[in-house]
Amino acid sequence: MPARADFPGVLELLTHAVESVGGAERPGQVKMAEAVGQAIRRGEHLAVQAGTGTGKSLAYLVPAIRHAVQKEATVVVSTATIALQRQLVDRDLPRLAKALKKPLGREPTFAILKGRRNYLCLHRLDSGAPEEPEDAQLFDPFAVSRLGKEVTRLREWSSDTETGDRDELVPGVTDQAWRQVSVTAKECLGASRCPIGTDCFAERARAEAGRADIVVTNHALLAIDALQGYQVLPEHSVVIIDEAHDLVDRVTSVATGELTSAMVSAAARRCGKLIDADIADRMMEASDGLALILDDLPAGRMDALPQPLRGAVPAVRDAAQACLTALGKDRKEDVDEATARKLARSLLEEVHDTAVRLLEAFEDDQAHQRDVVWLSGDRYSANPRPPALKVAPLGVAGLLRERVFGQHTTILTSATLTLGGTFDTMARQWGLPPGQDRVEKAPGTATDKAPPSDADDGPKWTGLDVGSPFDHRRNGILYLAKHLPSPGRDGLAKSTMDELAELIEAAGGRTLGLFSSMRAAKQATEEMRERLDHPILCQGDDATSLLVSKFADDERTCLFGTLSLWQGVDVPGPSLQLVVVDRIPFPRPDDPVSSARQRAVEARGGNGFLTVAATHAALLLAQGTGRLHRSISDRGVVAVLDSRLATARYGGFLRASLPPFWPTTDPEVARAALRRLDAAAPQ
Repeated sequence: MPARADFPGVLELLTHAVESVGGAERPGQVKMAEAVGQAIRRGEHLAVQAGTGTGKSLAYLVPAIRHAVQKEATVVVSTATIALQRQLVDRDLPRLAKALKKPLGREPTFAILKGRRNYLCLHRLDSGAPEEPEDAQLFDPFAVSRLGKEVTRLREWSSDTETGDRDELVPGVTDQAWRQVSVTAKECLGASRCPIGTDCFAERARAEAGRADIVVTNHALLAIDALQGYQVLPEHSVVIIDEAHDLVDRVTSVATGELTSAMVSAAARRCGKLIDADIADRMMEASDGLALILDDLPAGRMDALPQPLRGAVPAVRDAAQACLTALGKDRKEDVDEATARKLARSLLEEVHDTAVRLLEAFEDDQAHQRDVVWLSGDRYSANPRPPALKVAPLGVAGLLRERVFGQHTTILTSATLTLGGTFDTMARQWGLPPGQDRVEKAPGTATDKAPPSDADDGPKWTGLDVGSPFDHRRNGILYLAKHLPSPGRDGLAKSTMDELAELIEAAGGRTLGLFSSMRAAKQATEEMRERLDHPILCQGDDATSLLVSKFADDERTCLFGTLSLWQGVDVPGPSLQLVVVDRIPFPRPDDPVSSARQRAVEARGGNGFLTVAATHAALLLAQGTGRLHRSISDRGVVAVLDSRLATARYGGFLRASLPPFWPTTDPEVARAALRRLDAAAPQ
């Protein structure tokens, strides 16, 4: 369809959209929208750091919608969290579609698309799950009873739901119950062979997405689309990745394989009635052998395949291959047998391919290894988990470079993309060449310095920091507790507890405590409850969403917790005027993926600590300290009780990654500011 000569421009549409939704024009939003529109027109990649309050959703949706309508094309928008997906689909896109209908000449369309496992499978519901409950629950009548009740509820829900989307089921059900009524892409018969294919929720969602201008999906499905040999997402030439700071972790998670004895035995049971019993028994024997060996091995990273596994893993691989060979190719058969064969083959292939990958992971030297292998499982906790062999990629830069940037015009955006003062750190993780000479800076922001030049060839991209509408230096203080001792391994020191109590008292409550471990969060909670009169909530006491609501509703309340609170709390106003960070959130030394990545960088002559550990910490610190300012009128203090942020050599890199708060190392300055804010807050 030829482009209209009078087609409205991006800024004209943005002005119209902002006026229609009752908003105000923001300079950063305008600059970002203009840059996104230009990148799409030129087919160039763009990374945009847009601080909280910029209105970045509108800044990328308006040029995306314009492109989709003008070119009759589909634009994919990928997010990391369900919360942002819901915001886009339930609020932003419906309002934009109505606002832009007149200037565009038609109402833009949009759809949400998730992985097949997220949709109810009517055929699975009708035919029943083929495998028995997991062994641990065969002896737990309460668990079996709960499972039955949840499946019954799912059956009832199947008659009412229009989408079959798991996220629309409130309250939700356990993963085990959902597995009884859903299938993976590999387990699916396909719409043409499935007796209920015409009513399939997943196929309906895919069809709707194929007709939409904007398709909202998640990083996991984006990764699956890149990893698989078949197309999952609709045909598209432009992808916008919001919450791009989470992209590498989400893709790594999707690309991580797992092998357990339970998987092997389940595969044997699935194919037991379809092939010769002797061949299936061989698979079951391999499962038993693997279970015995895994039970005796210590958890942790494996730098070499332990001797006992050198026989057990090949035995699993060969038994799975024998079962696959015995199953043969798909043939014309009744639906029940076709379903059983498809389910058996999907799990057998997963077991076989993971076993192969585990064995191949140790073939290269440390500098050239592509995967890291470790044994997970906690047999001695309150909720014991059986041991599992896991294998994850050391990096996903090559995959993203080839399968995302190499095939689509890509826009990446987040409030946190510049670490240590440049986009380079994130660019390397994405597979983009660092040191681009066209990086644009917003004056006065952390990126207001030129990155080092680098002649590395690769996809061309531009970095743009549009700043933030918040005046961080005027409205926020970064207090570095330089006088405190460095954190140790024996919990929070008495001096740290004293500092925490004094800060909370000065703030009159109103505190979000971000801790590097659940142990530290609970220790602080118990002691502060004894010392202070303010209510102290701790993650784990109730559902996190309910705790955040209680925290927001009562200005004197404090909320302590760990990882999910670093990125998941959005509480504007006087309920949150103090953010406390107990220590720099470096990855645990025994974290298998981080430690292996660090070692691989060092084997190639690089600085593993800065490249991996400090980068991980910088990203989390930027996200955590960003909890303070959620609206233009917010005021407060970020207090970091880890003196290393002020004294260590890497402290400068970490501080350059944070919002530009006014810094101080004087505890009385921080406490005085908090007392003034407390006195000025509405009572």
